[in-house]
Amino acid sequence: PAGRQAWHQKFRARPALSDNQRIQDRMTIKTRFAPSPTGHLHVGNIRTALHNWMFAKKEGGTFLLRLDDTDAERSKEEYVDAIRADLAWLGLASDEEQRQSARFDRYEEHLAKLKADGRVYPAYETAQELDLKRKIQLGRGKPPIYDRGALDLTAEQVAAYEAEGRKPHWRFKLDHETPITWTDLIRGDQNFDPALLSDPVILREDGSWLYMLPSAIDDIEMGITHVVRGEDHVANTAVQIQMFQALGAKPPEFAHEALLVGTEGKLSKRLGSLGVSSFREKNIEPQAIVALLARIGTSDSVEPIADVEQLIATFDFARFGRAPARFDDEELAQLNQKIVHLLDYEDVKARLPEAMDTEAWAVIRPNLHDMGDVDQWWQVVTGPISPPEFSAEDREFLTVAHDKLEVLEASSDLWKDLTGALKEETGRKGKPLFMPLRQALTGLDHGPDMNALLPLIGREVALERLAKTNI
Repeated sequence: PAGRQAWHQKFRARPALSDNQRIQDRMTIKTRFAPSPTGHLHVGNIRTALHNWMFAKKEGGTFLLRLDDTDAERSKEEYVDAIRADLAWLGLASDEEQRQSARFDRYEEHLAKLKADGRVYPAYETAQELDLKRKIQLGRGKPPIYDRGALDLTAEQVAAYEAEGRKPHWRFKLDHETPITWTDLIRGDQNFDPALLSDPVILREDGSWLYMLPSAIDDIEMGITHVVRGEDHVANTAVQIQMFQALGAKPPEFAHEALLVGTEGKLSKRLGSLGVSSFREKNIEPQAIVALLARIGTSDSVEPIADVEQLIATFDFARFGRAPARFDDEELAQLNQKIVHLLDYEDVKARLPEAMDTEAWAVIRPNLHDMGDVDQWWQVVTGPISPPEFSAEDREFLTVAHDKLEVLEASSDLWKDLTGALKEETGRKGKPLFMPLRQALTGLDHGPDMNALLPLIGREVALERLAKTNI
């Protein structure tokens, strides 16, 4: 529309402004995440949800969860519940929720108007006939675009089809005379020749709805201002722009982001199986997933940022690139470890052993690869432990250590006092001094700083462990 073009021309004269700044103050921002509850969310879905949520939050807008559950056979309530639970675990709370299955009357009403306006038409080809048409076109070196054969049917042909028991599917009739253009917030100016697109099927012969028209109707009636989704929807957007116009509405703004790829540099089926349950099994923190997916595919570096507000503050479509966004398991694991090292006690309290307090968390936290390691390190404190077999010389040394510890008073410097006394008594220093003690007291040859760990173990337990090395 002319007004839209004028708006873009106006702001092209202000190149210093980011995409986010260009849309500020124009409207109340509203985004939506619209999964079909026919399965669990995967990492690509999560990224789409996250970016819609982040953009809405940055602009002080509204984030809508719309469940596109028009497929009655495949949509299941268990998936609806799982989608809600996954978003909640990630911290992506929706401000509003809608379900397409409750809106069939609205779709029928708009369909009737489009029929009256001549923008939809019935078609009677079977799936096999359509497949044959596509093969013939491909064989002739032509794109497999629907030939609009249904528009040439006579009344007699229609009657014959109906006498056979055929029911029509319905297609949206694209306007071939008007080029489809829009300025994408990520991809820039987009241009499509509608004559090179198939008239999309919007309603199946069994009366079930396909994605395209209900989505456009919902976006209009739910006040969606921005649609953020993958670049695999660009052609769908071209078609839906004409649907918006046919329905008498201004299209929302669109941002099509590059798709996720695996470390091998191409689309991976494996990414479609990575969901919240997979991440949770691997002890990945939601903050780590958010930190990674917020930044990959952008000009911003991926950093261990546990505060989502900091990520929201830097969210900008101008920072998104056109190259595929590479998802790397190893990068996520490393990021997760760094995130764990930033988590406060209150963040994890409910997931810790009951007796583990703030002090213990501060001591153990730097040694965690992920939260799955907590019990292992807490057992170092509470026991039992399995120390190695010691040489006769080290057993004699540990006997001296037991005797020295027995006369020392418990304090925050207990380790320093003990090793100082042993160094003076035995002449040992460095590894020969510290390693047998660590192994006897923890059962390990690595771990937290012993000066901080020994007070957690406690003087009496430490004496028992040292005594056992000579049994």
